[in-house]
Amino acid sequence: MPSLIRKWKFKPMRSLFILLFIGTLSACSSLGFPGVYKIDVEQGNIVEQSMVDQLEPGMSRRQVRFILGTPLVEDPFNQNRWDYAYVMRNGEKLIRKTQMSVYFDGDALSDVRGDYRPEWAGGEAAKSE
Repeated sequence: MPSLIRKWKFKPMRSLFILLFIGTLSACSSLGFPGVYKIDVEQGNIVEQSMVDQLEPGMSRRQVRFILGTPLVEDPFNQNRWDYAYVMRNGEKLIRKTQMSVYFDGDALSDVRGDYRPEWAGGEAAKSE
């Protein structure tokens, strides 16, 4: 029994070594491994200005969905607003981020707000070359 107690006694040097080892490992988590490839991650709806320029006031929800695609967010508490968002990242670096909201009055398109806007909603039309 006495040898068992001696075996499990507090050993300060061993404890210090273990704490330093754990601290070193946790510090390495913020560093990336050199040479590791980080893929581009795309999330959301890809919306271009040329798509938004096709929108006209009074279009039905079905027509808007055909042009822009299914919205990323259809708020159940505000059914007159659809949100389109897009984020592209390379690892932790943000490459591109866009956001656009489409508003309806009943079933008719009434307003577009965000990064892309049609000319009738105060935006700039896509430049044709």
